[in-house]
Amino acid sequence: MTSSLIRGRPRRGRSHISVRVAHAVVGGLVGVVWLVLPGMTISGGGAVAGGADRPVAGAMEQGESAGNAQDGETSATDLVLPVAVLAAAGLMASYGFLRRRRRARDRTTPSGAQVQAAEPPAAELDERARAALVEADDSVRVSAEELAFVVGRFGAGDAEHVEPFTRVLREARGELAVAFRMRWQYEGGVPQEPAARRHALAGIVGRCEEVGRLLDGQAAAFDQSRGLEEGLGGGLGHALVVAEGRFRELTWRTGAAGTALSELGERFAASATTAVAGHVEQAKDRLVFATTQLNHARQAADLGDNERAGGRLRAAEGAIAQAAVFIDGVERLAAELSTAAAMVPAALTGSEVEIAGARGPASAGAPYADIPAGELRSRVAHADATLAGVREELASGRRYDPLDLLRRIVRGVAPVVAGRAGVLPAAAAVCARSAVGGADDVIATHRAAVGDEARTRLAEARRLPAPPVPAPAGQGPREVLADLVSADTLGRQAHELAEQDIRLHGHPADGPSHDISGLTGAVLGGILLPADGPAPSFGGPRTRARRPGGSRLTSGTARGRLRTGSATPPPGP
Repeated sequence: MTSSLIRGRPRRGRSHISVRVAHAVVGGLVGVVWLVLPGMTISGGGAVAGGADRPVAGAMEQGESAGNAQDGETSATDLVLPVAVLAAAGLMASYGFLRRRRRARDRTTPSGAQVQAAEPPAAELDERARAALVEADDSVRVSAEELAFVVGRFGAGDAEHVEPFTRVLREARGELAVAFRMRWQYEGGVPQEPAARRHALAGIVGRCEEVGRLLDGQAAAFDQSRGLEEGLGGGLGHALVVAEGRFRELTWRTGAAGTALSELGERFAASATTAVAGHVEQAKDRLVFATTQLNHARQAADLGDNERAGGRLRAAEGAIAQAAVFIDGVERLAAELSTAAAMVPAALTGSEVEIAGARGPASAGAPYADIPAGELRSRVAHADATLAGVREELASGRRYDPLDLLRRIVRGVAPVVAGRAGVLPAAAAVCARSAVGGADDVIATHRAAVGDEARTRLAEARRLPAPPVPAPAGQGPREVLADLVSADTLGRQAHELAEQDIRLHGHPADGPSHDISGLTGAVLGGILLPADGPAPSFGGPRTRARRPGGSRLTSGTARGRLRTGSATPPPGP
């Protein structure tokens, strides 16, 4: 709409100038006619023919001298008005032209250089897009956590209470995925033109704002569905029962996870469990915080302070959800290591089949027709060397990392894969799922410190497909395997970037020993917002920091992030 208005202004400007010129031309014509008309009248009066005119000739001759004097006076008088008209027309045209130029110079509506001056710098717009991605991702994560407790109360099959919120959360995730995809392309240099890149950044911000709008639109209905203001006899009492049940379950699972982690350390190399190092301790830290919050919630509910009880309950729910992420991560890694260990021998056999096919006489044709013979021989030699190194490590008797061995096999043989062995895509999928899951766990439990770079790579890794059976049209086995390898790489990059952010802002395990209530971990995990203290809830930037039954906070006060390791956590809601 703005562009059409801008395009329309020059045409209106030209029309105004044309009117001024027309006025000047008309005035000039009027003046010319006024000048010429007296001369035409005088010359016409002297050209009278016929005998009837002779009697007056003498009289005319007698008055010639007097008439000449009067003609001089009349001609001078007749010139005054035309000249005045011409001067007035010129002044009007000049005034209109100068006024038009002054209006165009001082105009504040979008036009040309005025638009460029009003637009924010590219660096500022880029920072806005980064912040919008982080805020939208946090809103989606918090909403999903609280919705899980609602499902725990009503059950997944209760469409009346659950389905509207599940639907809007699904739509918000779709918008967020598009925004992350646009960011990933932007970081890759697409588009290239400066104007198009600014438009892409604006599109990212717009998508993130749509995520917030969707979630904010359901915040009031969500609060009504939860009914936390109803006290122990209503929604608050049911929510406390659900949260306390999950807390007791996680307390038992935390002990089992610690035992499983010790067993994994005895069976495999230390690098195999690096991704979950400290998970059990951090789960205990979150559960300690949850214990305090649940106790305060019960006490407030007994006193009839439902607003305070609801805030404490939401903080406890956030801590319980993150403790579950830590424990789930340990249990998932244990299963992945067992699967990878069992898959390594099969992956070695399948790789030998692929290498033999690439080395044999049939390799000159499809599916290796697009690979030069010399390059194919180099790829085969590299795959042979990779498999030899894996066999040597297995034969050494030392503890090893099954996922690492599986990655080495897949990456070494992927350039010569022709689809003869179906075990390689399955092995690549195990590695990719492990990398993506580990990165997601770190971001989910430390979201107050993790920036947009880690989240963007995680979103791109999730976008890449799992191994399809059969492969989609136009995509061969090497392409499918390449997508899975890329997902694995992006997942590991996201994990590393998230860990860098956490080290920059301070890790709960490195905090002061007197922090026995778990507040530092709660703030770093986004369970509490440092600026205002409340626990975030289902909703977008405008509603996620609202207090149950109290005033709603705006996005400006809702966004509180740890940017220094010395930030002091608030005392809670």
